[in-house]
Amino acid sequence: MSDPVRSPQAPDRNLAMELVRVTEAAALAAGRWVGRGDKNGGDGAAVDAMRQLLSTVSMRGVVVIGEGEKDEAPMLYNGEEVGNGEGPEVDVAVDPIDGTTLMAEGRPNSIAVIAVSERGTMYDPSAVFYMEKIAVGPEAAGAIDINQSVEWNVTSVAKAKNIAVADTTVVVLDRPRHADLIGEIRAAGAKVRLISDGDVAGAIAAAQAESSVDMLMGIGGTPEGIITAVAMKCMGGEIQGKLWPQTEAERQKALDAGLELDQKLTTNDLVKGENMFFCATGVTNGDMLRGVSYRSTGATTRSLVMRSKSGTIRRIEGFHQVDKLREFATIDFG
Repeated sequence: MSDPVRSPQAPDRNLAMELVRVTEAAALAAGRWVGRGDKNGGDGAAVDAMRQLLSTVSMRGVVVIGEGEKDEAPMLYNGEEVGNGEGPEVDVAVDPIDGTTLMAEGRPNSIAVIAVSERGTMYDPSAVFYMEKIAVGPEAAGAIDINQSVEWNVTSVAKAKNIAVADTTVVVLDRPRHADLIGEIRAAGAKVRLISDGDVAGAIAAAQAESSVDMLMGIGGTPEGIITAVAMKCMGGEIQGKLWPQTEAERQKALDAGLELDQKLTTNDLVKGENMFFCATGVTNGDMLRGVSYRSTGATTRSLVMRSKSGTIRRIEGFHQVDKLREFATIDFG
C-alpha cells in the first residue's frame, strides 16, 4: 500500500487564501525599507519574512523559480523545499519584491509576489535570467505573435480590443536596450508608457479591464515571465516569450540543457495545467495595488489573489495588529 502522506495530491482547495499571508508578510517586512535607498536590505527582509510564513502553508513545495542569483540578493533558492510538509506537491515561483529599486526609492508599483502550480508544471529556464516578452489581457488573447513585427502586434491588439492604434498604450521597461522597440511602437502610432522596474505589475495592468495599459512588450526577467504566465492563466490573458541569454556562457548553458533559444514560449509552455494560484501584495502604491500603510496600532495591506481553476480574482484588504504579528512571527514589522 502506498504511503498516504507521500502520494501525489492535487491542490484542490483554494491554496491562495493561505499564500496571501506569505505575500502580506513580505510586503510588511519590506514596507519599513521603502524610500531608504537600500534595495538589498528591503529585499532581504522580504525574503526572510516570506520564507518564515511559507513554512506554515499546508503544501509540499519546491522553489522552481527563485530570483536571488540574477540580482545577487538574498534568495529563496531554486530547489529549496517550502511548506509544512503536508498537502499537495507543488512548484513555487517567488519574487519577494518585484521592483526592489522602486521600493528603495519610494517609487510606485513595487509588489511582493508568489505563484504556485502543480508539481512539474513550471518551465525551467536553466539559469537564462532574461527573456523577450509580450503580454496582453483577455480581450487580446490570441491576437499576439512574438515572431511578428511590433507594428503587426500593435495593430492586431488594437483591432482585437476595438480601439484605435493611436489609443493603444504599450508598457515597456525603461532600459537602453529598448530604444529601438520604443521607436517602433511610436512609429506604429501607439503610445509608450515607460516603467523603471516591475514588469509583473506591468503585465497584470495590461490584463485588467479598468487599466489604461493595453499590452506589455520588451526584455525582462525570466522568473517574472513565468510568474506572469500564472497570472495570465488566472485572468484569461496571454504571454509569449523567447529566452534572451546575456552572455555566451549563459547561451551555452541553455543549449547544453536542451533549450531552444528561438522557440516561441507560450503561456502553456511557461506553466502547464489549469490549477494554479497567484498572490501579490502592494509594497508601494501603484496602478495594480496600493502599498502598505502604517498606523500606531498596525498596518494595512492590499492584495490581489487569483486561482485559475475557478477563475476567481479577489482583492483583499487586511489590517494587521503589530502586537499580534510580533507574537506570531520573529519578523521586524516596525
